[in-house]
Amino acid sequence: MFVETEFREDRLEEITRIINEYPLASLIAQTQTGLIAEHIPLLLIDEKTLRGHISLENTLFKNSIVNNQVLYIFKAEDVYISPNYYPTKFEDHKKVPTWNYQVVHINGEIKFFQDQKTKLAVLGQLTKQHESITNGENAWKMSDAPKDYLMEMLNHLVAFEIKIEKIIAKSKLSQNREEKDFRNVITKLQESGKVNMAKTMGQLKR
Repeated sequence: MFVETEFREDRLEEITRIINEYPLASLIAQTQTGLIAEHIPLLLIDEKTLRGHISLENTLFKNSIVNNQVLYIFKAEDVYISPNYYPTKFEDHKKVPTWNYQVVHINGEIKFFQDQKTKLAVLGQLTKQHESITNGENAWKMSDAPKDYLMEMLNHLVAFEIKIEKIIAKSKLSQNREEKDFRNVITKLQESGKVNMAKTMGQLKR
């Protein structure tokens, strides 16, 4: 991914936020039968590890991945930016439309696990994180499901772990605009209901 210097995202806390808040990632891998892409929710375990699970019938598992190397892409919120958001546009009219967005690319080695212990652990970790966010004290627990039903479901799944080897992150958030244009973009986004992007931009140190 090409990343201009002013848009390079090096803040570990921001990269972590993007992964945690937008966990449905696009996975791309080169297999013996060709290039494949999947969309899989992932859990960041630590700075070097991602975990997830897929169906045993998924082509990602059924086809041999070249060198076990995969690319994961996490994309946060994105918004269209109109030239009319820039006060300086009305001075020289030398402004064009653009797009603001955040994205994280992760390269790493994937390893699959078919034992029940690992699959239960991965499912438990994913469930605990997302249920606590979604339902709080009323979170669904794996123990809520009948044990035989849960075991049957596990038989159709395979867990996997990705050892992170490289991270490239990009936050294109109008950093290249002069201050009054930058501030007015935030205002316009707030007015149009794009409050998450406005908040993210407002947290930038310029």
